[in-house]
Amino acid sequence: MLDHPTHQRLRDLKLDGMADAFAELKQQPDAATLSHAEWLGLLIDREATNRSTKRYQTRMRAAKLRHVGAAIEDVDYRTPRQLDRDMFRQLAQGDWIAKGQNLIITGPCGVGKTWLACALGQKACRDGRSVLYRRLPRLFAELELAHGDGSFPRLFRQLVRANLLILDDWGPDRLTAPQRRDLMEIVEDRYGTGSIMLTSQLPVDAWHDVVGEPTFADAILDRIVHNAHRLPLDGASMRKQQT
Repeated sequence: MLDHPTHQRLRDLKLDGMADAFAELKQQPDAATLSHAEWLGLLIDREATNRSTKRYQTRMRAAKLRHVGAAIEDVDYRTPRQLDRDMFRQLAQGDWIAKGQNLIITGPCGVGKTWLACALGQKACRDGRSVLYRRLPRLFAELELAHGDGSFPRLFRQLVRANLLILDDWGPDRLTAPQRRDLMEIVEDRYGTGSIMLTSQLPVDAWHDVVGEPTFADAILDRIVHNAHRLPLDGASMRKQQT
């Protein structure tokens, strides 16, 4: 059966989903009762599903989420951390990403900010959107290195082209002058065209001091905060509870 010329031709054409479906159908005793249109429909459905899965896997690899297994279906609403169930489910639909709006998740250490951010990022990948995750301290180190070795334009394109940019662990260290300039360029190029998700232990009112320089702080925060949804969390560390 595996040497059937149609099966091999599908492989040669890189129609792997159709080839797998063809092989499975040939093994089913009732396959002979299917019409040509039914056979073709089943093959096409499998190929479409196979391509959709591969695209999703490609988006997930490119996203580099910290918690790859995080999913909105696994969110724990029982732990007391003031997570608004209705608001989170609405955010999971992704309309705010389609509109180029932002999301700010704040709360103390260990309350699950990063996990929730990755769950929303994974859902965005499932919805066909491009996602990029970066921890801000590490991103600033990458940007500094990129300025030195000439790779900054390529890195910058990655940061501004993704439909959703997740910037994890904002603050508490005050930004340096180069960091302020780089962040300003990123939020300026993304403003109105791409969404930013920020997680932070600090309340939004304290972010002005993190940026440091008042002019930059006003410009950066105006582009991030004014059209942002806010998901404030509070509670004991979930890591301690699990331990």
